[in-house]
Amino acid sequence: MRKSIFYFLKAYLGFTKRESRGFLLVVPLLFILAWIPSVLDWYWERDAKIKYEEYLMMVKRKSDNVFIKNSYHDREDGKEKVANKKSVIADTGRWEKPKREGELINKIDFSEADSSLLQIVPGIGNTLASRIVKYREQLGGMHEKSQLLEVYGLKEEVAKGIFEYFDFNPLIKKKINLNHVTVRDLSAHPYVKYGEAKVIIAYREQHGHYQSLDDVLDIKIFTKDWLDRLRPYLTLSE
Repeated sequence: MRKSIFYFLKAYLGFTKRESRGFLLVVPLLFILAWIPSVLDWYWERDAKIKYEEYLMMVKRKSDNVFIKNSYHDREDGKEKVANKKSVIADTGRWEKPKREGELINKIDFSEADSSLLQIVPGIGNTLASRIVKYREQLGGMHEKSQLLEVYGLKEEVAKGIFEYFDFNPLIKKKINLNHVTVRDLSAHPYVKYGEAKVIIAYREQHGHYQSLDDVLDIKIFTKDWLDRLRPYLTLSE
């Protein structure tokens, strides 16, 4: 079998015997390297899920200690003895509605969540969490929840689940000064391709500083929809 492989490599690919040996050593290694990321993603996601479930169990136990009261009341008239082992609201005595899992933790703003915290959301592992944070930083912040759907690999149902654990307030942390930005920095924004950045800067150099953001529409290749998508991230301030 080995001789047949060597013969094939020599006859059809022109490999020497030494090159054939090297090829047979390298190919399995390449398969292993290609397989490793998938294994790591599976391991990290499983580990995050286990930690998440343990966290919920801990929160549930604490919640039970706070809200479940075991009390026995003997009525003065001797007619009835009640063993009450259910959750009660101290000030009204009515049954308390069980809280959902998302209500048992402190909700922070999505803009403050790092890749570690995002893994509390079911369906989000280390790789996807890092991808979400990186995209948010590349944008300069998010002003709409729907922008999460632009993150590669993030499904709609998982994206919606994020806001069961985090609050969302529109926040743009970084804006682009259209009158001073370079082609390189402008094209680094996810909404601007390199060719588009070159045209915008060339127009500025030819006609002078932009007086309003709508001046960009004087460049006929750009539509209002294109500009409106980018508008929250642009400024003309000195």
